[in-house]
Amino acid sequence: MKTYIQPADGKLGILIPGLGAVATTMIAGVEAVKKGLAQPIGSLTQMGSIRLGKRTENRNPKVKDFVPLAGLDDIVFGGWDVYSDNVYEAATKAGVLETGLLNKVKDELEGVVPMKAAFDKNYAKNLIGTHVKTGTRYEMAQEVMDDITAFKERHGCSRIVLIWCGSTEIYYESSDIHQSLEKFEQALLDDDKRVSPSMIYAYAALKMGIPFANGAPNLTVDIPAMIELAKLTETPIAGKDFKTGQTLMKTILAPGLAARSLGVRGWFSTNILGNRDGLVLDDPDNFKTKEVSKLGVLEDILKPDANPELYGNLYHKIRIDYYPPHGDNKESWDNIDIFGWLGYKMQIKINFLCRDSILAAPIALDLALFSDLAKRAGLSGIQEWLSFYLKSPQTAPGLPAENDIFKQLIKLQNTLRHLMGEDLITHLGLDYYQELVDAL
Repeated sequence: MKTYIQPADGKLGILIPGLGAVATTMIAGVEAVKKGLAQPIGSLTQMGSIRLGKRTENRNPKVKDFVPLAGLDDIVFGGWDVYSDNVYEAATKAGVLETGLLNKVKDELEGVVPMKAAFDKNYAKNLIGTHVKTGTRYEMAQEVMDDITAFKERHGCSRIVLIWCGSTEIYYESSDIHQSLEKFEQALLDDDKRVSPSMIYAYAALKMGIPFANGAPNLTVDIPAMIELAKLTETPIAGKDFKTGQTLMKTILAPGLAARSLGVRGWFSTNILGNRDGLVLDDPDNFKTKEVSKLGVLEDILKPDANPELYGNLYHKIRIDYYPPHGDNKESWDNIDIFGWLGYKMQIKINFLCRDSILAAPIALDLALFSDLAKRAGLSGIQEWLSFYLKSPQTAPGLPAENDIFKQLIKLQNTLRHLMGEDLITHLGLDYYQELVDAL
């Protein structure tokens, strides 16, 4: 049965805490696509297709033609940042996109001016915020809600979504104030420093019934208090950490090794990165947050406890080094020690010269559009079907994460089929051959 989905009428405001390299690349890219200057490569919502029914039916519409997503022409961008640069200035400094392309959408980018950010230097020690809010945690949360309301009215938006594209916050574990909405709201009033800046934005959004997706490995919405609030306001949440670069490669390669029952003895990963994210991660406390997010992927896919002969002695090491000359052009090296028949050793080596924000920008766009779809479809709470885009997928309490990108894609596509009243696809395929037998 097809789910009732409210139509995507009117403008969709995409508000972004953190108008740095990822956000500005996404915004500039969307504006370029709208002008016919480029193609939205890497965006499943814009370029991906989905199979419907049996293979013999040849029904493979574009995702954007299958589900009622907001159109790119109906999107309005805004956000907050610790620096006052408009998006054109910020994108120029980020150095991801060529100046020639940026100049063709200069007017649109200059029109996106950041609001003052909710910021606490203790959570991103290597950043010096100069465009920040003052006051208590509670006062900043109220200001963020006022910002959202003013933006919505100013631009005539019918709906809003928030996508965290800010820096990775320092590593910390949930405490008593994060265990319930009541305790969290009291912590806001008490200006408790255990409430991180990202949580201020998430609280403000969810309190207003606005979807929130977390593109960094911070806890943010992955705490009982936020889950409770999301359910209370019937609002979708998704997280954590955009799946780009090295982790993307791991979620593609590791399922293949596991599928062939090939053993893995060690996986050494190192990265160099020179953008603002690299600067923030140069602090050990911020790096640990990212490390925990990246480390869990292999273990979840290979399941050493269930497959001790193949993966029980797996040694997994990750390094990220700040290297300014590379800018946004992140480079990663992986050395993978594997073994096969009779225990004979082999190696795989990967050198991925990627562009971090080029890979992250379409993810941010897709998460925004799918989060808006989820809200209009009446979905609320954790949206595990969006794990396809995330390094450390948020799941229901006690439920192990699924990090195999191919299984994640099946889950995403089947969710869309379910919403639209189409049959789910299992890829069993036996019915095709049974039909041939019956026809004889």
